[in-house]
Amino acid sequence: MTEKSFFAGFGGQGIISLGQLWVYFAMQEGKNVTFFPFYGAEKRGGIARASVIISDEEIASPLVTTPDSVLVMNADSLPLCEQILKKDGLMVINSTLVKENPRRKDLKIVKLEVTGIAEQMGNVLFANMVALGAMAKLTNALKFADIDNVLKKFFPKDKHQYIPMNVKSIQSGYEAVKSV
Repeated sequence: MTEKSFFAGFGGQGIISLGQLWVYFAMQEGKNVTFFPFYGAEKRGGIARASVIISDEEIASPLVTTPDSVLVMNADSLPLCEQILKKDGLMVINSTLVKENPRRKDLKIVKLEVTGIAEQMGNVLFANMVALGAMAKLTNALKFADIDNVLKKFFPKDKHQYIPMNVKSIQSGYEAVKSV
């Protein structure tokens, strides 16, 4: 199994953290990974992207030029994601913020109120974790065997107070896919 994914949004949505966690979970499952973040100079509101590969086999090239799946977290990211996604690829759209439809008809499109789910849970900052759960379910790339312990290893101790909300957010994204 090899999954090449591309996550896109704006600074402040946790795109880079999402990519880091995506590959960290995969590493904990014994997979090979690559991770390339890209972000604008702005602290918030600029471009934020992450390309990741997780694989059971060695990864020959770390570049993701034609991803298997993309996550579109904001409207400005839609054109780029639509352009680079492979034919019949998976496009997950944060329909809370992205109202436009892709032009391409050869894609598997899943619209999910990622930001809306996080808002209902009480904190929009966890939208990236909702997206993580949804992408894992839709791609079958991650198993989430031990979410709590993986998050405890990933986050520094001063962030451990947020682990229960992260777990709940990941699970909410995973479960939300059932109703799509």
